Amino acid sequence: MAVLRRFVEWYWSFVDDTWADVEFAMERDPAATNWVEVLLAYPGVHAQMLHRVSSALHRLGVPVLPRLLSHWGRNSTGIEIHPGAQIATPCLIDHGMGVVIGETAKIGRRCHLHQGVTLGGTSTMRTQRHPMFGDDVLVGAGASIIGAVTIGNGARIGAGAVVVSNVPQYSTVVGVPGHVVAYYDPGDDTVLRLPDPEHDRIESLEVAVSELRLELRRLRDQVADGAEDRPGETAAG
Repeated sequence: MAVLRRFVEWYWSFVDDTWADVEFAMERDPAATNWVEVLLAYPGVHAQMLHRVSSALHRLGVPVLPRLLSHWGRNSTGIEIHPGAQIATPCLIDHGMGVVIGETAKIGRRCHLHQGVTLGGTSTMRTQRHPMFGDDVLVGAGASIIGAVTIGNGARIGAGAVVVSNVPQYSTVVGVPGHVVAYYDPGDDTVLRLPDPEHDRIESLEVAVSELRLELRRLRDQVADGAEDRPGETAAG
């Protein structure tokens, strides 16, 4: 009876968590028209449903089967989640294709991951070697977050960024390697942009190139005007 009671508790927790994911998807994705569509046609929701089963079996010490479920989930959704990963509810894996979440990764509540995101490890030791997210983290498409780094609450990781160090809460990170370019106030979403020497240098180079192009065009026009004013000299030459 104790086993049956635990199974029933887990089953209703599974249902509640899945419904929370569906509601979160409808909140965050303007393309989601109704809950039936999300439940039947969103691979991120399906991947997390399978992960809840494989994770429960993994915690019980069941051999092989959790990894088989994870493997099946990758083949059917394009999303690979190790059974040992911890994902809080709700979470949205948007589109999802190419997402990889490693064994010791920890993801907080209301996180939003786009396609191609990698939460990878850098160590071969059986320790914490994957990223740890706070709540309300947004990760853009193709971003890679590598190692046992901490991503603070409300952080935003830009598309294609490569993050290998801790990220403060309510900050925006872009680039390779990832660096903080802004902070925002979660109360009113006011953004405080930080100095970005690399971006400023590129911008100044673009201005200089534009000025050189204008100067070159002016010189060409002067040469052309001079040739027209001296047709005889041009012909004699």
